[in-house]
Amino acid sequence: MEFKKIGILGASTMGAGLVQHIANCGFEVIFRARKQSSVDKALKHIEGQYDFMITRGWLAAEKKEENMARITGTTNIEDLADCDFIIEAASEDMEIKKDIFRQLDRICRPEVILSSNTSSLSITEIASVTDRPERVAGMHFFNPAPVMKLVEVVPGYNTSDETIEVVKKVATNLQKTPIVVNESPGFVVNRMLVPMINECVGVLAENIASAEDIDRAMQLGANHPMGPLALADLIGLDVCLSIMEVLHKELGEDKYRPHPLLRKMVRAGKLGQKTGEGFYKYNNK
Repeated sequence: MEFKKIGILGASTMGAGLVQHIANCGFEVIFRARKQSSVDKALKHIEGQYDFMITRGWLAAEKKEENMARITGTTNIEDLADCDFIIEAASEDMEIKKDIFRQLDRICRPEVILSSNTSSLSITEIASVTDRPERVAGMHFFNPAPVMKLVEVVPGYNTSDETIEVVKKVATNLQKTPIVVNESPGFVVNRMLVPMINECVGVLAENIASAEDIDRAMQLGANHPMGPLALADLIGLDVCLSIMEVLHKELGEDKYRPHPLLRKMVRAGKLGQKTGEGFYKYNNK
């Protein structure tokens, strides 16, 4: 099957990053957000990213216009009916995802594969609300989507081998490296990464070291390119909390219990870069 038009559900940091990257790769892309203000914000963000690349000499001005011409934003999910492939990148909430997949199953052609960018939720459960569970798979990208090379390709219980091969091909066409991961809470990367971040939150809460020194320790002592608390701010503390809650619920082990400080910060709206403050403060103007 030839893929010319890809649909994205979601306009958050990840959604906008995917839209930008897909356009960079020469595909037509349409994304849907629930509010027009979210559509406008995502388009402004993407255009700003291209302008930054132009000022650095990484992108020709005419290339920006070509890429932006491939991008369409909408608030109407029906506008994705003619897409050849779907990537859902909405909130990490099972009920929200199920509702989206019910709608996609209704409007998309029967042969179209529906994929989810979920970072920890069950593909089997998401697929259960559709009449095409064999054509539903996980396609977990990493933030920032235009930069990070890995994609975790996750089959659900009913996902066909053919679907997985197609998803891998799409990932390769998007200049990513796919790995196939059997369905398990957190998959591979987040199963290891987010508990480490959660432990670093505990080290901070116990006043063993400052956020800056915790990050510096892991950068210089473990050769991490970015400190874990700065990375948590990039991922979003709400996303980190959600992943820890899934791990704790599904695996039932106390080592996956979210640290109270992480939960408190999310309740306070301190979610990291996207809100201007997490473990660090950011200028989002």
